[in-house]
Amino acid sequence: MASNRMRRIGKEIADIHADPHSQIKVQPFGQQDDVTHLRGSFPGPPGTPYEGGTYDIDIKIPTDYPFRPPTMKFETKVWHPNISSQTGAICLDTLSSAWSPVLTIKSALLSLQSLLSTPEPKDPQDAEVANMLLKTPKQFDRVAREWAVLYAGAPVGDADKGNGSSIGDIQQEAARDNLARYDGYNKDLIDRFSSMGFDVDRVVDAFRFVGAERRGGQNYELDEGRVGDIIARLLGE
Repeated sequence: MASNRMRRIGKEIADIHADPHSQIKVQPFGQQDDVTHLRGSFPGPPGTPYEGGTYDIDIKIPTDYPFRPPTMKFETKVWHPNISSQTGAICLDTLSSAWSPVLTIKSALLSLQSLLSTPEPKDPQDAEVANMLLKTPKQFDRVAREWAVLYAGAPVGDADKGNGSSIGDIQQEAARDNLARYDGYNKDLIDRFSSMGFDVDRVVDAFRFVGAERRGGQNYELDEGRVGDIIARLLGE
C-alpha cells in the first residue's frame, strides 16, 4: 500500500515537471529527498492584484493519500479572504470535503491559483480581509497588490511607476496605514486577538474601551485581568 502511494506521488511530480506550460512547480521541501513534504509554486493569476507574483505552497502528503487530501498552506504571505494573513491556512473545499482520490497535487495547486481569482468573502478564513473586501473593495485591491509586491515579488504597476512609487514607497504607505488603523497600539499585540477571528477595528476599540496602554507602539504582555476585559468587550459582555 505504501509503495503504491509513493509510486503515485512520484508519477504526479513527474507529470508536473513534464508540463511547463501550466507554470506549476513542485519539489521536495528544502534540500530533502522526502517526497511526502513538498514545496509547490504558481504565478499569480493575470487580471488580479496577485498578477506577477510567485506563490509558494507548503504541501504535506498524508499516509492514506490519495484517499485523504494533502495538507497545504501558503508560505508566501497573501492578502485574501480565504487564506489566513497570519498563518497561510486555506479555506477551500477541494482540500477538505470536496476532495476526491481522482484529484492530484497539480489539480490542487491549480485550484489554489483559481482561488486567488475568485475570493469567497462570505466563507472566510480571514475575517479582517473578508470584511475589507465586502466593505471597501478598492482598498482591498490596493492592499492585496501591496502584499503581492512586498512578499510575492510582483512588479510595481505602471500606474504606481507614473506616480513615482517604489517598493520603499509601498512599504512606507503600508506602515502609515497600519499606524492609523492600529491607533498607536503595537500591531502584534492587536493581532493576538484579531487572529481569533475578531476584526482589527473591533480589537482596537476594545483596547481603547478598557484603557490599555499604547506604550509608544511597543509590544508587551497584558496581564490576565486586562486580557479578560478585552475578550469580554469583544464578546459584547
